[in-house]
Amino acid sequence: MASFLYKLGVAALGTTVGSSLAGWTFDRWNLTRKVINPPSRLPIHRSHLISRAMQIQNLQRESEFDVLVIGGGPMGAGCALDAVTRGLKTALVEADDFASGTSSKSASTKLMEDGAQCLQKAMTESDYKKQCSIVKEVLREKASLSESAPHLVHPLPIMLPVYEWWQIPLYWVGTKCYDLAAGDRNVKGSYFLSKRDALELFPTLKKDKLVGAIVYYDGQDDDARMCLAVVVTAARHGATVCNHVEVLKLLKKDDGKGGYVLYGVEVIDHMSGKKFIIKAKCVVNATGSFNNSIRKMDDPTISICDPSSCAHIVLPGYYSPEQMGLLDPFTSEDRVIFFLPWQMHTIDGTTDTPHVVKEKPAPSDDGVQYILNEIQDYVNSDVDVTHDDVLSVWSDIPPSPTTPSVVSQPKKDDTQLWTHNHTIHISPSNLITVAGDKVTTSRARAERVIDTAVEVCDLKPWSKSIRNTLKIENGQNWSPTMYARLVQGYGLEYEVAQHLAKLYGDRAFEVAKMASLTGKRWPIAGNRIHPDFPCIDAEVRYGVREYACNAVDMIARRLRLSYLNVQAAQESLPRICDIMAEELNWSNEEKKKQIKKAKQYLALEMGQATKRNRAKHQMYLNLSKEEKELCAKRFERLDRDEKHSRGFKQGFGDCDFSDDILKDIDVNVIGDYLKIKRHC
Repeated sequence: MASFLYKLGVAALGTTVGSSLAGWTFDRWNLTRKVINPPSRLPIHRSHLISRAMQIQNLQRESEFDVLVIGGGPMGAGCALDAVTRGLKTALVEADDFASGTSSKSASTKLMEDGAQCLQKAMTESDYKKQCSIVKEVLREKASLSESAPHLVHPLPIMLPVYEWWQIPLYWVGTKCYDLAAGDRNVKGSYFLSKRDALELFPTLKKDKLVGAIVYYDGQDDDARMCLAVVVTAARHGATVCNHVEVLKLLKKDDGKGGYVLYGVEVIDHMSGKKFIIKAKCVVNATGSFNNSIRKMDDPTISICDPSSCAHIVLPGYYSPEQMGLLDPFTSEDRVIFFLPWQMHTIDGTTDTPHVVKEKPAPSDDGVQYILNEIQDYVNSDVDVTHDDVLSVWSDIPPSPTTPSVVSQPKKDDTQLWTHNHTIHISPSNLITVAGDKVTTSRARAERVIDTAVEVCDLKPWSKSIRNTLKIENGQNWSPTMYARLVQGYGLEYEVAQHLAKLYGDRAFEVAKMASLTGKRWPIAGNRIHPDFPCIDAEVRYGVREYACNAVDMIARRLRLSYLNVQAAQESLPRICDIMAEELNWSNEEKKKQIKKAKQYLALEMGQATKRNRAKHQMYLNLSKEEKELCAKRFERLDRDEKHSRGFKQGFGDCDFSDDILKDIDVNVIGDYLKIKRHC
């Protein structure tokens, strides 16, 4: 048996290594897509960002844009940057904030596109050629993204725990093929760990039945910050970009051939309430999971996405090592489970449930409980995972057709371009819709979208795409040791300086100049927004310059506090709103309104309400079975005339129990609450 397995393993390894080497060698000739014809004119680059008020004026004043992009996620931002750097007159509008949808949650792992997962599909599915081409594209785009935004992307080792001996050769061969496909673009090769070494690197990992682990390397980034950087880069090169501007209607005209084509859109500026028209030769729908709403404006009979919802939670940092993640694609329900370090915390997930597309998806308690149950199977028995450990929770609706959303086949009489796991759809009115994309490959996909727009709408760019040679905002002069200059030059704390350098790149010096003095001997400058986090007051002022319009924009996409700890985010709101009021001239009434809306956001979208309700339900669960029985008997003796039952709600009004909780309470639970009333 052992001899047979050895021969089988050698044969499988030889085949995969040979095919991967051949494909890799052949593909090395096309790793870098160079500009064959350099632009006749270099795109402009503004040293200062134009304010949002000026951007709104530009939208209204411009007679006609070449390209109008709807959607401010990574795909929309990528399309805007690609178009404007070709010399096309470009505008981008977003109904909410930039990166406010799935792009700030982005399968919520904060990992770049998982090429290893594609490689796994290539080995297990029949369409080997398709999956391998995806792997190659992912690896190429990872390298490009790491070069264009080195401050936002860093390598992260991912551990695959092995609990069955036969999984070791399977995982090892798969990760080695991934290494070979990556070639010199790979940060470090995968390797095997014994049980002892795995537990040393990941102390909270479950010991029982653990055989060992395989470690491979992926890239981790800050998804929302990456999207914002691309938007800002497009703005600096001349694109007109506006958040909180919603498309209400698509405008069409007769094309002279018996049909109708788009010539613009009607929009509303949610900050002022004003409606106006934007004219454009080409309209690109890059709204991700919400592309149905735009496509139905064009044709009410069309549907493209079958959505699902993914819930994710944030736990304290001690659940995972600072420089090691964990992933297992084989859970109890064949879903991927992961522990990933991110900004001194641990992100865990995921669930996959059918979901109706909503503008503000809310996490469910069932989803949180599922993740906690799965986590408990992976951590040491000494660690008890409870709801009290959950610092934040959110739900997103990914647009990817592979996991877990599905891109449906459009009508056969429609023009369509299918490329791997995304779709570029062209309607009869020339509405170009891109669906099913990932953050990592958004640059390449955006290039294809604009190529399509140029052809379909007969646009006249200066040149072909130069995105592959363009560094995005903040990455031009960044270096890994930049934080030292921030400490020495501006008197910032070491942790704060590292935070600014990683988040803002070479623009960290601009942020540091805005920092207020502390009045202490050390640190000299940089007052923290919250004592537990390295965010400082200057980031709020800088965030306003990067088009943050309200408190939710700030805590969610600029500071990321709501994704790390909802309680800390709520505690920081008064200070944040005070600074934003100075920058945006808010009145006291407006500040109160912003705090109220932000608290609603934290409660509904970041799981704060779910956590509170769960705590109320579980108050009595801390009692033993004997204590519950004793309380029930005492209550029955006291409540022969049911006076206590009738007065239960009034008697416990200070505990703030909801009607939904009270209506399901039986005598045992009432007895438990009687016992704990003194603690309310």
